Amino acid sequence: MVIVAVIGAGECDAATGEIAYEVGQRLARAGCVVVNGGLGGVMEAASRGAAQAGGTVVGILPGDRVEDANPHVNVPIATGLGDARNAVIANTADAFVAVGGSYGTLSEIAFALKRGKPIAGIGSWEVDPQVRVVATPEEAVLHILPG
Repeated sequence: MVIVAVIGAGECDAATGEIAYEVGQRLARAGCVVVNGGLGGVMEAASRGAAQAGGTVVGILPGDRVEDANPHVNVPIATGLGDARNAVIANTADAFVAVGGSYGTLSEIAFALKRGKPIAGIGSWEVDPQVRVVATPEEAVLHILPG
């Protein structure tokens, strides 16, 4: 089982949401488990895409209530850790796709880099050569999946 984090801001425009949705769909169709922060924006769009493609979505929530998860999360995990939950996501995922993003996304990228995990970014932070900049969801998924 390959677990892939789809990371990005809790609020996003429609175009960014569509990209995240397609990433989630492609990952689910490839048999991956999608993990993210479980809330709105990019997280919800990727969750919706994965769920509609029959995939499993794990939400690592910052708060202490599983009810706060977006409606497409199959497995909500209430951490009560706030932004520190980003380290849990980094330890859980085998690979990352960053779609847009804000400072929380930047912290997740940093944790992933520190752990040597593959990262593809679509319109996201270009902070290190190890973050593969890609233009499409298809390229992102091809980059992060083994084999």
